Amino acid sequence: MTTRSTPPERGAGSSDPGVEAGTRPAALRLARWTVSSGSQVQSRGAVVIASGDHQWEAASEGNGPVDALLRAVDRALSDVLAGSPRLIAYDVHALAEGPASEGVVTIQVAPPASAAGRRASGQYTGTSRNVNIIAASIEAYIDALNLLLGEAHWAGAIEAAGNRKRARADAAGREPRAELDEDAGHHDTTAWFER
Repeated sequence: MTTRSTPPERGAGSSDPGVEAGTRPAALRLARWTVSSGSQVQSRGAVVIASGDHQWEAASEGNGPVDALLRAVDRALSDVLAGSPRLIAYDVHALAEGPASEGVVTIQVAPPASAAGRRASGQYTGTSRNVNIIAASIEAYIDALNLLLGEAHWAGAIEAAGNRKRARADAAGREPRAELDEDAGHHDTTAWFER
């Protein structure tokens, strides 16, 4: 089984009955994801997560497609969170009968075990609904992480991690992939025929 998705822009869902879904600004946005899974192969997931002008990518293997994607998210955001969030609860609930019915996924996470001080406490619940349970699962996970990162004591974590990533790339002396040479820009494509 291979599943790919590019989710639409959306605000984070809400597990808080006092907050309407889509009203909270999303710090992290799931730009793309893909997963491959089957009965005789290890599940493998890959994600691209964006926030402002920063982007993180990662791939990982897991015990099924959802686990592979959640591990890929953890790997992509390890610099942002200084570790992997702890999965406290995962719940899938079908809203109706039949294969085309939507399901609601609820995921609860706690900060990474390596977090210290105020960053080490709290539990955050993300929700998402979709006819694709894999999509709903990863969207709910991102929703929970946005709640965690929305806390005052996590302020600046995304920007700081993005700046560290950019500084590492600059220190490595990464050259541009291609350079336009204006002087060599004109090519006479008919000269070959005149030979």
